Amino acid sequence: MKRISVIAPLYNEKDGIPMLARTLSELATRLAPAYELECVLVDDGSQDGTFEEVGKYFGWCPLVVQEKHAQNKGLGAAVRTGFGKASGDYLATIDSDCTFDPLQIPRMLDVLRRERVDVVTASPYHPKGGVENVAGWRLLLSRGASFLYRRLCSCKLYSYTSLLRVYRKEVIENVPFEADGFAATTEVLLRAANRGYRVAEVPMVLRTRAIGVSKMKVLYTIRTHIGLMMRVLWWRISDEHKSGSVTRTSKAVRHL
Repeated sequence: MKRISVIAPLYNEKDGIPMLARTLSELATRLAPAYELECVLVDDGSQDGTFEEVGKYFGWCPLVVQEKHAQNKGLGAAVRTGFGKASGDYLATIDSDCTFDPLQIPRMLDVLRRERVDVVTASPYHPKGGVENVAGWRLLLSRGASFLYRRLCSCKLYSYTSLLRVYRKEVIENVPFEADGFAATTEVLLRAANRGYRVAEVPMVLRTRAIGVSKMKVLYTIRTHIGLMMRVLWWRISDEHKSGSVTRTSKAVRHL
């Protein structure tokens, strides 16, 4: 039996923990018997009792890793902590508010194995994807960032900012990333592609959160994405001096 570790960063998500627990319990059922599920829950400095709520609702799962940051460090830092604690053959990251449906992970695992790729990412901006009732400012920021990354990167995707993603363990072991905020999800994807790992994106629907409010710091997120775009541009310029590297990365993308 293969193990998949699902990493969920949490920040003041007490009210959403029961829904998350129910969803991951259903996911464990759907994954069995081919996979066993490890839940890696990282409380990123919550002040509303999120950590204690996790302990109440995840008793059903025999493989639970619960970590807590003393203070809020950002989504990327929480994901990094989760990666460090995960023991699975495959690692998945999810939105704790389930704005992307975690029950799509079995489908993503099928794509990972069938297409022989290393990373599978959810894609709301794929022609067959979609968004439902998402706040205009969030949609503008995400679509705008993906539009710019597509023009800057040799890795041509429709969506670059989705957190719902599945990785082979090897990718996470070999691809470091520095960002602490929301831009980390894009950074790890682009660094992996830049190293020649194969990426597939699958159409997915992005929905507004049913419980709680977004924790994104908008100006900070914009700033960090701009900084990452500058680094991406430098990677591409550097790659053009390395025979065949751009072509190899471009051919590694699968649009499903």
